[in-house]
Amino acid sequence: MKKTAGILSIVCGVVLLFGCGPSYKIKPVSFKSPDTLDNVVSVAGAQVAAKAFVDAAETKEAFGFDIHGAGMFPIQVVFDNKGSNQFEINSDQTFLEDAEGNLWPILSNKIAYERATKHAGVDKMIKEGASKGVLGAAAGAIIGAAIGIVTDEGVASAAGKGAAVGAAAGATLGAAVEGGSGKARRDIIEDLQDKSLRNTIIQPQSIAHGLLFFPGEAKSAIKLRLQIMEIESGTVHNLEFGFI
Repeated sequence: MKKTAGILSIVCGVVLLFGCGPSYKIKPVSFKSPDTLDNVVSVAGAQVAAKAFVDAAETKEAFGFDIHGAGMFPIQVVFDNKGSNQFEINSDQTFLEDAEGNLWPILSNKIAYERATKHAGVDKMIKEGASKGVLGAAAGAIIGAAIGIVTDEGVASAAGKGAAVGAAAGATLGAAVEGGSGKARRDIIEDLQDKSLRNTIIQPQSIAHGLLFFPGEAKSAIKLRLQIMEIESGTVHNLEFGFI
C-alpha cells in the first residue's frame, strides 16, 4: 500500500511538471460614454474622454491578466463623434504624464506584444517544448523505476523501459507545446490589436473606443496629452485629460 501511494505521488509530481500554461485570458474591456466622465472634452463635433487603469485589482479583472506586471500602463480613450469630421490620433505627439512630471510615449506595437507574450509565459512554453523529450525521458525513468519497485520487476530494466516511453511521449508533447505557443502568441497579438486605438480612424457619426498602451515604468497617471487630427482639413487639436 505504501509503495502504491509512493508511485502515485511521483506520477502526480510529473503531471504538475508538464502541466504549466500561459496566464493570459482574452476578454472584452467595457467602456462608458464620454459625457459620463469628468474629463470629457468637446472638439469639432466630437466628445472625447479618457480613463486611466491605475488600480491593480480592477485592471487585472478588466483585462484578464496582470497587464501592469507585463510592463504596460493602459489608458482607454472614447470618442462620441457626432460631427462630420474623420479623426486620427497622432501617436508621436501623445504622452502620459506621471506624478513626477515625466512624459511617457506610447509603446510601439512590437514592444507591447513582446511584453504581453513574455509575461503570459509564451517564451517559456517555447523553451519547454524544446526540452520535453529530455524531461519526458527523465520522468519516464523515475516512473518506470517506481513501477519496478511495486511489481518487483528489475528496477534498472523498468527504468529503461520507462525512459524510452517517456522520451517518445515527451517529444510528442514538446511538439504540441511549441505549436500551442505559436497560437498563444497570435491570439495575444490579435487581442491587443483589436483593443488598441492607435491606428484607428474615428468615423463621423460613430462611437470609437480603444486603448493606448504606455510603458509600465510609469507608476502613476496624472494627465493624458492627446493629439488628434482632422483627416480632411489637417487641423490639429491638442487635448488634455486629467485623472483624479
